[in-house]
Formats: sequence, C-alpha cells, structure tokens
Amino acid sequence: MSSLDVAATEPPALRTELPGPASRALAERLRVVESRNITALVPDLPIFWERAQGANVWDVDGNRFVDLTGAFGVANVGHAHPRVSQAVAGQAATLMHAMGDVHPPAIKVALLERLCGLFPGGGSARAILGSSGADAVEAALKTSMLATGRSGIVAFEGGYHGLGLGALDLTWRDDFKAPFQSRLANETAFARYGDITDVTRAAAECASPVGAVIVEPVQGRGGERVPPNGFLSALRTLCDREGWLLIVDEIYTGFGRTGRWFACEHEGVVPDLLCVGKGLSSGMPISACVGRAEVMDAWPASAGEAIHTQTFLGHPTGCAAALASIDVLDTDGLVERAAELGSRTLEWLRDETRSNPNVREVRGLGMMLGIECQVADHALAACGRALNNGIITLPSGAGGCVLSITPPLMIEEDVLRRSLETVLEGLT
Repeated sequence: MSSLDVAATEPPALRTELPGPASRALAERLRVVESRNITALVPDLPIFWERAQGANVWDVDGNRFVDLTGAFGVANVGHAHPRVSQAVAGQAATLMHAMGDVHPPAIKVALLERLCGLFPGGGSARAILGSSGADAVEAALKTSMLATGRSGIVAFEGGYHGLGLGALDLTWRDDFKAPFQSRLANETAFARYGDITDVTRAAAECASPVGAVIVEPVQGRGGERVPPNGFLSALRTLCDREGWLLIVDEIYTGFGRTGRWFACEHEGVVPDLLCVGKGLSSGMPISACVGRAEVMDAWPASAGEAIHTQTFLGHPTGCAAALASIDVLDTDGLVERAAELGSRTLEWLRDETRSNPNVREVRGLGMMLGIECQVADHALAACGRALNNGIITLPSGAGGCVLSITPPLMIEEDVLRRSLETVLEGLT
C-alpha cells in the first residue's frame, strides 16, 4: 500500500452516548419524510454518518468509529480513497452526465474494456452496465432468457440476489418475498447450498425448464457461508452437461474481497455470466453483468431503441470511480493482501473462539469472514456492544446469527486485531 494515499486508521473515539443527540434529531426528521420500512429507527440505532476515510467513520456527533463492514462490502480500497475521490471530482468537473445508450461518454468504453479484460479465463467478453447489484442480476436473467429460451432458474437456500422483482424471485428469504409473492415469476427452484446432488433435484422440480443456475461463491447476507472445495467446479461441470448457463453473483465477493479478483477463480471456474457491483467502484453506484461473448451475443443489435437500458447507464462519475478503484486494487496489491491478511485473521479468530460456548463456527475466505453464534441474540447483542465501543459491525445469516466481518482491504492488521478483540469481548 502507498502510505501517501491512505490515511492510517485511527482507534475509536466516542464523545457522546450512542446514538448521540444530533443522530437522534436526524432520526426524528427522517421519521417524517421516509417510508417507515426503510431505516430502522429504534432507540439504539441508527448513527448518522457525516464523513469517512480509509477504515474510519465519523458520525454527526463527532464520534469516530472503526468500520468492519466496508459499508456493506463496498469500500474495498477504503472510504474516500484519494485516487478514487480525485477521479470522481475530475470527471464531474468535465462531464457529469451523458446519454449512455445514445451518445455515450468516452469513459464508458474504457471501463467496459477493463471489465472484459478482467473476466475470468481471459476469453472474449461483453458487458451491460447498471447502477445497482440488482440491476446486474436483472441483466443476467434477461441474457439467460435470450440465450437459452428457458425461464427456469436454480438458486440456493440462503442466497441473496437483490430485491427487484426479477432478482427477488431468486432470493431465498420469505420475509423479503411474501408481501410481493403474487407479482413474482415463481420460476426459481432452490437447492441446498454446497450440495451438488441437490441441484439436480431442484432442477427437476422447477416450475419451468431450467436455463441457468445462479450462485454466490461465498454467500454474503446468507452468513459468510463458504461451500465445500470443488463445489463450484462441479457446478460448472453440471451446467455444461445439462446445457444450463452458470451465473456467478460476485456482487459481494468481487474485486479482491476473497483474495482473488473474483472468488470463482479460487477453483478456476469460468462463469457464463458474472454479476459485479459493490467493490467495483468502492463507493459510487455502478454495477455490471459481464459475460462470455457468445452468450452475450444473444442480445440483438440495437437499431436505435435498446430493449434493456436506463437513463444513467455508464454514468461518467461511476465509471471514473470504478477505473480508479480497480487501479488502486492492482497497484497497491490489495487483492493479494486480502488473501494473506484474511488467512491470518481467520486462523486467529478460530484460536480465540475455540473454547467460547457462544460461538458455533468461524469461517470465511479472504477478507470476508463470519462468526456464527449459537443463537442470533448473541450476535445481535455483540453488534450492539461493539457499536457502543466504536466498532461498526453487521449481523448476517438466518435471523442475524452471524457477525459479518468485511472491512476495507487496506485496514491495518493491528487495528483490525484490536477491533476484533473488542467484538469478541461482546460474545463472552
């Protein structure tokens, strides 16, 4: 890493009780104007962020925190990395917006070239840009339909692929789906995650002929679940045999998070379609569905009216942030660092929790780690205690039984270790 680029992470420093008075005041203002299903306005949450740098966050009350979430796994190169911020500012000063599918910005071409160059396996690839992870998944679903003519999908128990109506059909959790069930396609069959034999069973039970399988190489919101070694490569073989496309959802795992550019590369798996977002830009809303050229060419050539687009497609500032973030990951060796630091941290966490009766398992890959508790109450309480000590964490998994650890990849090891010691104190 370049010390000239990234500010050293500072320890927590709390000035007020949490949430502080300014956060509480903002919560009351938000209560009046935002749909009440969006932000949980409860006595101990939220804190309102004011600024962030590296692996530190400051709230509106001047409290300083260490962020062990990477803001949902987004800030791979750190919050407000100077090179990313400068790229966004420079782009905004010259071209804030263009007409992405009519008169595109030049920088869109540069980003697409970079993404296709990173596609696993190195073959010819093409991409569709979007603004969110769900956008990338929706593009993959449409591509699968065009390429195979079949609408059935096999997804996995515990999986999360977004909340748009297409992506929602692939998402496992009933609490997300139940209110909208009558609007969903109901053409997804779910297999046990990591069980290759159960994929065949699920496909046979799917309401429609299967065209694709979608999988997270490591489940994120499902609780940092890592499948058995060989599962992804066996899934690739099964898809080839059955004529199904393999959609690999790397929205959470991509861009160095697991110690490879993409987690599927741990097993040398080449997907047909790759969904990316989050750490792609380390802070700006941009995503992509990248696929093998022969699959993507199922889309017809545009004759002036694209059948899949959006107003902000290839937004210049998002493209600039993505290109800068990819450069930082590359030049600062953050992908390799995630592998090395993640391995040491996983071993240390396992040693520290080996005799803790409240901990069921510690697992992960690279800098995507999870501490599964015996009961969800332990994990949720530990998150609350960590926050009150200036450490930001998130629960994941069924009922929130897993403490999710996905910090910026540049976080210093000693700061990470001390922060995790604070988290573990909440589990005793």
